[in-house]
Amino acid sequence: MTEIDGWVAFVGAGPGDDGLLTMRAVRLLAAASLVVAEPELADRVRHLLAEDVQLAEPSDAAGTAKVLAVAAKAGQLAVRLFPGDPLLSGAAAEVQACAKAKARFEIVPGVAAATGTPAYAGIALTADAPGELRIIHANEASRVGYSAGTLVIMGAETAPADLGKMLIAAGWPDATPFAITWDGTTTDQQTVVTTLGRIGPDLKAAGVTVATTRGGAIAVVGEAAEQASVVSDQLREYGAVPEEVPTIAVEPPRTPQQMERAVKGLVTGRYQWVAFTSTNAVKAVREKLEEYGLDARAFAGVKVAAVGDQTTAALLDFGIRPDLVPEGQQSAEGLAEAWPPFDDVLDPINRVLLPRADIATETLLARLTELGWEAEDVTAYRTVRAAPPPAPIREAIKGGGFDAVLFTSSSTVRNLVGIAGKPHAVTVIGVIGPQTAKTAAEFGLRVDVTAAKPSVGALVDALADFGAAQRDAALEAGEPLRRPSERRRGGRRRLRLAPHPYGENYCECWVS
Repeated sequence: MTEIDGWVAFVGAGPGDDGLLTMRAVRLLAAASLVVAEPELADRVRHLLAEDVQLAEPSDAAGTAKVLAVAAKAGQLAVRLFPGDPLLSGAAAEVQACAKAKARFEIVPGVAAATGTPAYAGIALTADAPGELRIIHANEASRVGYSAGTLVIMGAETAPADLGKMLIAAGWPDATPFAITWDGTTTDQQTVVTTLGRIGPDLKAAGVTVATTRGGAIAVVGEAAEQASVVSDQLREYGAVPEEVPTIAVEPPRTPQQMERAVKGLVTGRYQWVAFTSTNAVKAVREKLEEYGLDARAFAGVKVAAVGDQTTAALLDFGIRPDLVPEGQQSAEGLAEAWPPFDDVLDPINRVLLPRADIATETLLARLTELGWEAEDVTAYRTVRAAPPPAPIREAIKGGGFDAVLFTSSSTVRNLVGIAGKPHAVTVIGVIGPQTAKTAAEFGLRVDVTAAKPSVGALVDALADFGAAQRDAALEAGEPLRRPSERRRGGRRRLRLAPHPYGENYCECWVS
């Protein structure tokens, strides 16, 4: 296809972040003589258009196709712009009409909101959820029967509570996880995690109503929805409006042989202990057992240790109550201090299974060896740096648009600086513990808040206490109440949360 004659381009603009536009889409928008799009969508890409471009709003499929075909036959490039991907946004009828009118056309795919929005919310649609993936529109919900798979609902912004009622009436359990995200991939993104039976009250508790939302919404129904961070709920209890942006990704080990041998050893009684230092490790072992049709009974006769509260919760969810949890520092170091020495009279086996990340520290391993145990260090999962967050979020981090950044591990400090840059000097920095504080200092960050104990819940509480103390101090001094982001010119008054969806060791929070 040459660009001398006129033609029609059906272009997907993606779900919201301009950085998700394809290079082809940007090129066509810049060259277009006519752009047909909804006003809000046209405004979003106006900076990419030529000054003399003609803008038009779509009507019905036949009418819109006629306008496009006339422009193409007059030698113009006419772009019909759709949110997300054209063929998932209703372009088929217009494409058929243009073909019937013998107008030359092309289709430029875009990032579909149905997949892009959940990805930005930290929800993996297929990696961990059993069954099939189905994508429907909200008006189809009453006709969708229950299945073990994941359901993605487009156009979920109008009446989310009604969606829950329709799905329950269609046979879905009222306890089925449900996550809904508004304004996906933008700096206004907001996610609420609940269940089908509690959509109405939980949205109300989060301060979300149809009147308060601005853009479209995508809902995810099924086990995949559970991956959205529960930290958001705690932040909302303090009046925050959270947004989730993953910064670290978790992947399977490069080779499965180690984990396969570990599972076989677990079943055959090779180990006296299994030590879990993260929820990711619990998840990895659980998935490997389920691959072989096994469950928590595989741990019969084996003692289990957990590094802290979140890891304990993941084990309890699997039906396992740990025998050892450190009372003090909830970390690998704390677990090492609490670990008992090997007793060749009381302990029939001296082997400990240690399923961990590929970048785990050696503190616990060294301590187990020192205490007389034979530790088998197995790579259960790999941690990799995630893709950079959207450009507006990167700019807000570096420019002081966020009031606070919370770090829950040294990895999150390194990765955030690597993919987005250092937070602005006005930003409040919170950390989960001393080691994270040390790493933050190495990167030149001033630590303002440290959690009383190493858990994300304690970190959110500490941030709230810090904010209250700052407010009280300002009132006592007779000074105006100003958020950190308002101390720089053009500061925004918004909150952002960016936890990683895979566990307590890999989470950052932007809060304002």
